[in-house]
Amino acid sequence: MARILLTSGPTRQYIDPVRYLTNASSGRMGCSLAEAAVAAGHEVVIVSGPVTVTYPAEATVHWVNTTDEMLAVAQEQFEHCDGLIGVAAPCDYRPEFVQGQKIAKTGQPLVLQLIETPDVVATLGAAKKHRWVVGFALETEDRRFRALVKLEKKSCDLMILNGPEAMNSEENHVEVLAKDGSVVATLEGSKPEVASQIMHIVDERLIQA
Repeated sequence: MARILLTSGPTRQYIDPVRYLTNASSGRMGCSLAEAAVAAGHEVVIVSGPVTVTYPAEATVHWVNTTDEMLAVAQEQFEHCDGLIGVAAPCDYRPEFVQGQKIAKTGQPLVLQLIETPDVVATLGAAKKHRWVVGFALETEDRRFRALVKLEKKSCDLMILNGPEAMNSEENHVEVLAKDGSVVATLEGSKPEVASQIMHIVDERLIQA
């Protein structure tokens, strides 16, 4: 049995007290992976952004809003875990300045200065030591090449490649990529079906290896 850290869902980066930047991640894939991991007999710790899915009761869930919060909580929890499945879709940018009051409409264009947020999986991967890391890459062009670059940059042991059609969808189509660039598997179906197959590969190649 392994103790698995799983990041899930989107994050939010506020531009004022009521408006924020985010993405369409639903948390369904994270939820499905948590269910598959629990079914396989593993202990699951989830760090999740705001979602409406219901995670398995057997999992421990830590709720966060921003990418910085997700990273901070994930770093704390990773210390006590055997591996990470980074399926969350953290917001990649945040406003350089967050307005203290609601921004009023003026009839003129609004210019936002955005800066990058920290990369959660890359930061955890750089400090993984004896632990394993599985990343997710959502790409729109040069998909496999970009995913393999991310696999190396983020110190992942496996990278799950999918596309924007996975966002807020009931189904998924993924490629599981290994460090040597090979395609371990191509999986398609409902997110629970795909998650179960991914978990089997993780079990076989990383946990029981």
